[in-house]
Amino acid sequence: MIAEIISIGDELSSGQRLDTNSQWLSQRLADLGVRVMYHTTVADALEPNVQVFRAAIDRADVVVSTGGLGPTADDLTREALAAVTGTQLELDEASLEHIRGLFARHRREMPERNRLQAMFPAGSRPIFNPRGTAPGIDLVARKSLDGSCRVFALPGVPAEMFEMFACSVGPAVQAMLPEARVIVHRRIKCFGAGESQIEQMLPDLIRRGREPSVGITASAATITLRVTAQGASVAECEAAMRPTIETIRQCLGNLVYGEEDDELHDVVARRLARQGSRLAVVDAGADGQLAAWLSEANRALDAAGSRLADVFAGGLTLGGVDSLAVLGLDPDAWRDEPARLGPGFVRVAAEACRVRFGADYALAIGFFPAEDAEAEDAGAESRRGAASAGSGAAEPGSAPEYHFALASPAKVVCHSGTLISHPSIWKVRAAKQALNLLRLNLRDEA
Repeated sequence: MIAEIISIGDELSSGQRLDTNSQWLSQRLADLGVRVMYHTTVADALEPNVQVFRAAIDRADVVVSTGGLGPTADDLTREALAAVTGTQLELDEASLEHIRGLFARHRREMPERNRLQAMFPAGSRPIFNPRGTAPGIDLVARKSLDGSCRVFALPGVPAEMFEMFACSVGPAVQAMLPEARVIVHRRIKCFGAGESQIEQMLPDLIRRGREPSVGITASAATITLRVTAQGASVAECEAAMRPTIETIRQCLGNLVYGEEDDELHDVVARRLARQGSRLAVVDAGADGQLAAWLSEANRALDAAGSRLADVFAGGLTLGGVDSLAVLGLDPDAWRDEPARLGPGFVRVAAEACRVRFGADYALAIGFFPAEDAEAEDAGAESRRGAASAGSGAAEPGSAPEYHFALASPAKVVCHSGTLISHPSIWKVRAAKQALNLLRLNLRDEA
């Protein structure tokens, strides 16, 4: 069984408001074992609504719409459904009395315009709305060629829609299924290689039509593999997914860092907490991104009952070289060429930061502008070659270089990378590369 979700409203089609209803409905339908194949957004105009509903009815088994059930002139869902099904709108007295009662409880007289909300296409059934004046509509529509489609029209107010789906629509959809089915997703998170490179490393896993299916997406340098299975129960789906997940982990090795909502900073923070270790940072290239992420991870650990102070010892976001005095470093040593915060800088800064904050580990990030790359000494080429996996490569001078160092009691490790991705994620990618360097070293030391 497949479904389509229709979101109705000028505020959605114009981009003024984000459509979160479709996301929520897709998740709930998947929980029932119904695959959502289409999301459609349409403005408040009658003929486009008619066209959208007609197309959805022809290609889906279940259609769930939100919006367009209010009392104003731009609320056109009921008229569109009547046009699609070739019926007239009829008054439902029970719905009208409920609407009147809602106004009466607020000591207000019902405007005549709200009478429209009690009108339904002939042959349809009202969906009770306990919280608002917009009942939903439940109808069976004939397809153009053969067969039928069940249409559920719900109001766009999220709180009302949530309750109506849980109480009415969800159970109705479940009753339509020939057998109990569920759809289960697992997300595998990776860092350190590009999307196409990871796909090449997975033997035929991302082939269309494969069961379980494997999808791949990239966001801010993180690659997510989404494994999806359908079955009679969650346990059956998990059993079906297990060999695929094991294959992914075997093929990708250390590129896999977590699952589901895990971010790199979450994984690093948990490992530090398990070791009873502390991390400090000095950031001269990512605008405080590392400190922000680690503070967020600290809060998550604290909420889970872990010891807050044992993970993030603190750090320094470098706004100018004068602030290096906080680390016990001489600002004048870096004042002549403040932009050249390269390998030598991050190596010294990481160790100074570790000592200053009394941490077990320290990370330092430095930024090297693109226009300065060609002027670097002969060691620049070798540093670019030592870039961490996934950082990319570029001709000298074509992209900025980032340098990051990890200091531990035993050693200081320094890596460099040339970034060729979109400038909007340069700093995020650099911060993740630094965290990934620590993650891999923590694994080696575990």
